[in-house]
Amino acid sequence: MNSQTDKYFITGTDTGVGKTVLSLLLMQFFYAKGDVPFYIKPFQTGCAAPFDTDSDANFIYQNIPALKGADPSDSMIYCFKTPKAPFFAARDEGFAAAIDAKMVQKFVEKKAQAFNPVVLEGAGGVLVPVSNNYLILDFIEITSAKPIIAARAGLGTINHTLLTIEALRARELEPAGVIFIDPEEIEIDQDMIDENIEAVQNISGVRVAGVINRIEDFSNPERRCFDVLEKIF
Repeated sequence: MNSQTDKYFITGTDTGVGKTVLSLLLMQFFYAKGDVPFYIKPFQTGCAAPFDTDSDANFIYQNIPALKGADPSDSMIYCFKTPKAPFFAARDEGFAAAIDAKMVQKFVEKKAQAFNPVVLEGAGGVLVPVSNNYLILDFIEITSAKPIIAARAGLGTINHTLLTIEALRARELEPAGVIFIDPEEIEIDQDMIDENIEAVQNISGVRVAGVINRIEDFSNPERRCFDVLEKIF
């Protein structure tokens, strides 16, 4: 493996917090810098095939000009129909014992030889079960990727974000940063956001880079989205 390749693992404080949107922004950010990044969704659930509208990889590929026409299945390792934790979605299809950690590791290493950086997107939060023996957290460790936390911007995010940071640090995995996501038309009160940022940063010491608000055009996000990413990179 190319030891110089940067790898980032986008993990969430929960499901539906905005990991895929953050992954898209990171891919666009790196392309704009002149890098040649690669996106990997190791475990996709709630999706029958890579080209489905519910496919995270397809969403990424459709909103990046350099990837239009490319095959999103190149970015997916496991794909299961039921929208559940990967372990249970795989078990529903009779594949619970088929998820191979070494195969995932080799897949990531192969892509890291040809691309830089590699952006991996998890499924749900860090303690989501992938198999009888592995959690998402284990795959952050196995892939030697730097975790970036996607979190909701509003009420409840302090607890969820701090728990995620504690789980990562229990494995000696230090987050590169936290990014709050607020996709609603009516934005969350700024005082609440400021308090959430203050609490997470003061208690954990991990930087909250900022808030990504609702995006109208995913193919051409506003500059403000990338201003948040620059605070991490």
